[in-house]
Amino acid sequence: VQLQASGGGSVQAGGSLRLSCAASGLIFGNYAMGWFRQAPGKEREFVARISRSSATTNYADSVKGRFTISRDNAKSTVYLQMNSLKPEDTAVYYCAATVDIAVRLAAAAYKYWGQGTQVTVSS
Repeated sequence: VQLQASGGGSVQAGGSLRLSCAASGLIFGNYAMGWFRQAPGKEREFVARISRSSATTNYADSVKGRFTISRDNAKSTVYLQMNSLKPEDTAVYYCAATVDIAVRLAAAAYKYWGQGTQVTVSS
């Protein structure tokens, strides 16, 4: 199984980025997908989750209204559209996959992880 995250970069506050995560080696439609992030010196934290069929999405309060998670099962890819970025959004962003159909926001519930992509937001 491989999850390949991409799309990170450096932007100014108020800008936008779109992260992608391409999955291979698994039946993508059988997995709920999540995005997490980890800033230097901090714990990895939940950002967003999307159910297998896209029927349900969940967001951390800190990103609600600014970030949108989506997926394309035909392309085995999950996306994170990030708008109105703030300096506090600076982190390495990771995509992750879980077979658990219940809403899981804890990193421990996710079995497969991507390598991470750096997002840097300057003020």
